[in-house]
Amino acid sequence: MSKTNKMAIVPVMLCFFAMGFVDLVGIASNYVKEDLQLSDTTANVLPSLVFFWFLIFSVPTGMLMDRIGRKNTVLLSLAVTVAALLLPIFGDSFLLMLVSFSLLGIGNTLMQTSLNPLVSSVIRGGNLASTLTFGQFVKAIASFLAPYIAMWGAMATIPTFGLGWRVLFPVYMVIGIVTSLLLASTPIDEPELKGRASSVGDCVRLLSRNIVLLSFLGIMCHVGIDVGTNTTAPKLLMERVGMSLNDAAFATSLYFIFRTVGSLTGSFFLRIVSSRVFFIVSVVMMALSMLGLAVGDSKAVLYIAIALVGYGNSNIFSLIFSQALLSDEQRQNEISGLMIMGLFGGTVFPLLMGLAGDAVGQVGAVAVMAIGVAYLFTYIPKIKKN
Repeated sequence: MSKTNKMAIVPVMLCFFAMGFVDLVGIASNYVKEDLQLSDTTANVLPSLVFFWFLIFSVPTGMLMDRIGRKNTVLLSLAVTVAALLLPIFGDSFLLMLVSFSLLGIGNTLMQTSLNPLVSSVIRGGNLASTLTFGQFVKAIASFLAPYIAMWGAMATIPTFGLGWRVLFPVYMVIGIVTSLLLASTPIDEPELKGRASSVGDCVRLLSRNIVLLSFLGIMCHVGIDVGTNTTAPKLLMERVGMSLNDAAFATSLYFIFRTVGSLTGSFFLRIVSSRVFFIVSVVMMALSMLGLAVGDSKAVLYIAIALVGYGNSNIFSLIFSQALLSDEQRQNEISGLMIMGLFGGTVFPLLMGLAGDAVGQVGAVAVMAIGVAYLFTYIPKIKKN
């Protein structure tokens, strides 16, 4: 690894931290639901809207990278993210939150599409899956902290300047600004584009490849389970144990605690066991979690189930993404765009879960997530044994 690339590790990992800002939508939507007295279906529009933009902007972002480069695309994503975090400082009306969450989704689409390929420019000759997993560990730290900052703000245990739980937004906005400045001042060598830039049609045609299509569906399921657990875990505790929202918010933190631990330990385990074995163990943990979430009626059982899905889901994205990315090293920008488009699952799953939750209670929402876990079992043969 070159000296320049070593220097780039810190700002790149801070970008992964900024990538985690999007996970605040889970706890934020619960607070907005309580503040504005919304139904499950209406409240779940907020996280769904965030991930809707992955469907629209992922492939164009892959093409944009061909023209302005990976680093410049990441810088653009940070600028949009900072703008998204600025808006809630001025209020928490449903319309304002819709605009903020939309910008957060657009910024995160740009970042997730461009940051993962940028890692391959910074870490050359390393293990891509383990490096991306460590980045997911850093991302998970931001995800884990979000519910705590919101909870502390709501309980006025930190200075909020009248913002309450919304103090979360300016805190992350400042970090986003610092990250932007550090990345902008760090030189990163990027590979030159070979041949002509791809069109939308070229990118979409890659879905005709079996591994690309199945990986796309796998990432849809991964993020659906991720966002679904993020939003549903507090509701399960409120429905079955009678906890208040502030107390139940710990469930979201617990999920991200185990996602953080899973990402950190995963970067180690992926160096000593095969990717396929680790993937199987992860999906089995998620299946056990769905069972616990479906039938658990005590705090202990629900906490264990939340911990299991947090750890199990922590490395799914990196494993699937790396399989797709390494399937064609000449088309990594385009494949990255398609894989990130799969994060549209974060729109599909919460909407279906909201409808199911309003119809039969939170067990319906868990059933929707269980379908995603079932699909991941079918992806196991696609994971290379090495």
